[in-house]
Amino acid sequence: MVKRAWARFLFAALSAAASGEAFASDAHAVEEVVKEALQLTPNLDNGRELYKVCAVCHTPEAWGTSNGYYPQLAGQLPGVTIKQMADIQLKNRDNPTMYPFAMPSSFGGAQEMADVAAYIATLPMDPDNGVGPGFDLWRGERLYAQLCADCHGRQGEGDSRDQVPLIQGQHYEYLVRQFRWIAMGKRRNADSEMVKQIQSYRSPDISAMMDYVSRIRPPMEKLAERGHQNPDFPAFSRSALPRSIYHSSRGRR
Repeated sequence: MVKRAWARFLFAALSAAASGEAFASDAHAVEEVVKEALQLTPNLDNGRELYKVCAVCHTPEAWGTSNGYYPQLAGQLPGVTIKQMADIQLKNRDNPTMYPFAMPSSFGGAQEMADVAAYIATLPMDPDNGVGPGFDLWRGERLYAQLCADCHGRQGEGDSRDQVPLIQGQHYEYLVRQFRWIAMGKRRNADSEMVKQIQSYRSPDISAMMDYVSRIRPPMEKLAERGHQNPDFPAFSRSALPRSIYHSSRGRR
């Protein structure tokens, strides 16, 4: 049950705070929370309120930044967002920046995860996400079809049943960085078969594949118009965001 799963989360958090030791991976607890959260009815109004904290880094549109610091979240499958938050809480995924915001004490429980994930999924995606240099796209397409499409889908649409991320239209720099972290073992929540598969990839192969993926266009109905600003954040001061993080990502890629 969800209460039991969250009790385990909180106990691990308190133990880690007292001892200074890293959390032990608990994939079963993550599975329990994801399962329970996906069975709940999301409250989009609450999800909108919760996302206010996320918007400071991920931007009000949830488009992230083309420099790779923050991923595009808009349009992501709810189960994927929920699983990543749960993995961060248990430190199955190393993300020190996100960790304080993902803790139960500051974020809440499975209902809050369901709410914010559902809200994020409704947001239109960046029509001008960051792309790569454009070299060897034919090779990138061939490698993707051979090695990635079975799990992530031919159009990078992901798989909600298995919490496989939607990666179409994601920023190139973010894709490259995460791919390398998965190969290095830094993304400890990555699929073990994927880790084995990609460890021998060379940099040109990684660049070609991720460049191709970054150029897979989401369906038109999922894309925002150029110049779009999230109407749920009319008073949000974008000028207050660090220029190196937000403004540099808004130009043509």
